[in-house]
Amino acid sequence: MKLKGKTAIVTGAASGIGKEIALTFAREGAKVAIADLNKAAADVTVDEIRRSGTESIGVAMDVCDEDAVNSGVAATVEAFGGVDILVSNAGIQIVHPIEQFSYAEWKKMLAIHLDGAFLTTRACLPLMCKSGRGGSIIYMGSVHSKEASKLKAPYVTAKHGLLGLARVVAKEGASYGVHANVVCPGFVRTPLVDQQIPEQARELGITEAEVIKNVMLKDTVDGEFTTVEDVAQASLFFAAFPNNALTGQSLVVSHGWFME
Repeated sequence: MKLKGKTAIVTGAASGIGKEIALTFAREGAKVAIADLNKAAADVTVDEIRRSGTESIGVAMDVCDEDAVNSGVAATVEAFGGVDILVSNAGIQIVHPIEQFSYAEWKKMLAIHLDGAFLTTRACLPLMCKSGRGGSIIYMGSVHSKEASKLKAPYVTAKHGLLGLARVVAKEGASYGVHANVVCPGFVRTPLVDQQIPEQARELGITEAEVIKNVMLKDTVDGEFTTVEDVAQASLFFAAFPNNALTGQSLVVSHGWFME
């Protein structure tokens, strides 16, 4: 069990990618705090994990709210004694041409993706440094951390920003054995992506099938969506890596959509 004895906080873990990461970490022995805006949905995931014999708690957390983040991390420490792994996964998507984005929408997108990553990192990093065990901080980036697509100005901006944050945290945490890395998935068929399909079809004036084939998957090597399991395995790889040899890096999981 690669994460036996470890404690993880996963944000946005009540569904989609975050839930699969939480379940994967639990199967590998980690105690997992399911941090989500939807506490009721988080508790469903908690029940799944507990039925497998692993400890878990649900934490109500708005990652844009400083007090909520600090309280959620404190609750995790109270329950499990510390934090070894943070997965900053919470995110949303809003799709418009730049001129149609309201300033409020722009700020909301950056707040959830970037402010949330900062606030959870600031709350967890000192605990990892003081523990003497080090730790792993994983940011959920995207292929859009590497390149751009139409209609996603704030999302692309935020996902690029996570690369910079990870590199700073990697340098600041290195002497304490804390690693920071970014997982960069391609399109994963989650409710968030399902919502985008009709939105992009409307904005681009094409069919939903054309959005999938000619926009989302056109640059993959096999025309396949990335799965939540793919992303969870990449996250596990970073979480379990034992030393500073792998820090400040990004791993693209996209069926070849983007190749470095």
